[in-house]
Amino acid sequence: MLTFEKVTPQNAHVIRRYYENCDYRLCEYAAGTKVMWRGYLNPAFAEAAGCLVVCNCIGGKVEFDLPVPGPEGDMDAALTAIEDYCTQKGLRPVISVVPAEQTALLCGRYARVTLTNERVWKDYLYRAADMASFAGRRYSGQRNHINKFRKGYPQARFVELTTADAPRLDAFWEAYGAEFQKGDDPRAVRELANAREMFTLLDTGWFRTGALEVDGKLIAVCLAEKCGSTLVIHVEKALYSYEGVYPALVQAFAVRFGGDCQWINREDDARDKGLRTSKMQYLPAELGSKVHFAIGCELDDWDAIPSLTTERLTLDALREADKTAYNALCLDDERNRWWGYDYRADLKGELTEEYFLDVARRDFDRHLAVNFAVRLEGCLIGEAVLYNFDWKGGAELGCRIAPAFAGHGYGTEAFAAAAEWALYRLGLGKVVAKCCKENAASFKMLSSCMRRSGEDETFYYFIKTV
Repeated sequence: MLTFEKVTPQNAHVIRRYYENCDYRLCEYAAGTKVMWRGYLNPAFAEAAGCLVVCNCIGGKVEFDLPVPGPEGDMDAALTAIEDYCTQKGLRPVISVVPAEQTALLCGRYARVTLTNERVWKDYLYRAADMASFAGRRYSGQRNHINKFRKGYPQARFVELTTADAPRLDAFWEAYGAEFQKGDDPRAVRELANAREMFTLLDTGWFRTGALEVDGKLIAVCLAEKCGSTLVIHVEKALYSYEGVYPALVQAFAVRFGGDCQWINREDDARDKGLRTSKMQYLPAELGSKVHFAIGCELDDWDAIPSLTTERLTLDALREADKTAYNALCLDDERNRWWGYDYRADLKGELTEEYFLDVARRDFDRHLAVNFAVRLEGCLIGEAVLYNFDWKGGAELGCRIAPAFAGHGYGTEAFAAAAEWALYRLGLGKVVAKCCKENAASFKMLSSCMRRSGEDETFYYFIKTV
C-alpha cells in the first residue's frame, strides 16, 4: 500500500524532480505550490511505479492529484495504487486537479464519475512570447502603462535575486506591508506570509527570481518555477505607489526568464475580483481547467440490500435478531483464519454487541460493501460479502458458513447467488475471490463457479466475468 510523507521545504526536492519535466501546465503541479500552500493543501507524497503520487487533505477531505510520471513511469499502475489505497482505507477516490487534456484517460477508466470544472479555480495561461513583447493593438494598454513607468523611473532596471539580497528583500516586504490593502482578509494575509517565506528558499535552485529596482531599492519582485514548457508564477508583488510597475514587471520577467518556455501560468484568482480583473486584462490565451473527478461505484444506485433466493437459501440484509449468531460468526477465530481477516486489526472503539452489525450497515451506507445474511429456513447460517470495489467495475466476494452448517454445499449455493447478482443486477464487469491454499473446501467451492486466475505463496485467486 502507498506510504505517504508530508511535503516540507526540506523534502520538496523529491517532488521537484518530477515537476521539472511535467507538462500539465497547472500550478498545482509545481513544488512551489505544494510548499507555499502546504498549510491549506496539507500535501503528502509517495512514489509508485515510477510516478509521483500526491495526496492532499483539504478541509478534512482527501483528494489526489493526477500522478506525474517519471522517465519510465507507469500511469496505469500509479492510478491502481491510488485505487487500492482508497479501497483499503475505506475512501472514495477523488482526483482533484486533472488537466483538461487528461480527462479522456480517466473517463475511459471509470464507469461512474462526477465531474466538476469550476471557473474560479482555472489557471490563467499566457503565451510567453506575448508577455515578453506585448506586441499588437490588443496590448496597447499594457504598453502605455509600461511607457509611463519608464518615463517616470528611467533609472529602473530588472535584476535577478539571490540569497545575498535577503536584506533588500526584507526592506521590500516592509514597504509592501505599509501599502498592503487587504489587511482585513485572512486569506490575503496568509498568502502574503507564504509569499515572503518562498524568498527564503532561493538557495534550492528550484526558482527563477527577479525584481525591478530603482536607485538600489526593490519596488517589485517575482518568483517562478519552470515545469516542463510552463513558467509557473508563484509570487508577483509590487509597490502600488509606482504607477505602471506591474506590467513592467510582467514584461521584464518574461523577457529574462520566459525564453525557454511556451507558457506562463499566473495561477487562479481564488474568487478575488481585483485579481480576476487584472489577470483578464493581460488577455490569457487559455484558462487552464482543473477537472475534479469524484469516482463512484455500482452500489451508488442502491439504497437497500436486496433479497435473493436459491433452491434452499435466502440472502438478504442483516437484522437485529441476527446479532447473536452474527457475532458468533465474526468472533470465530478458526473461520476468520480461512476468511483471511482478523477483526482486531481494524477494531475501532469498544467491541460491543452491536459492533459487527454496525460496521456492516455503515459499510453499505457508505457504498463500500454489501453484507448478505445467508439464511436457511429464516435462520442466519453465514454471510456473503461483496467488498473491495476496485472503482473500475470489479469487486471481491467472500463467503463463510457457520461450522454447524458446513459440508452441505450452502457456501457454494450462496456464493453463486451473490456472484450472479453482482454481475447481472449490480452491473459489475468482474467478481474476484481468493482462498488459502490449505483450505480445500473453499478451493472446491470457488472452482465450481469461477475460473482460476493465479496464485502466490498464500492464496489461489479466482475470477468470474460477464
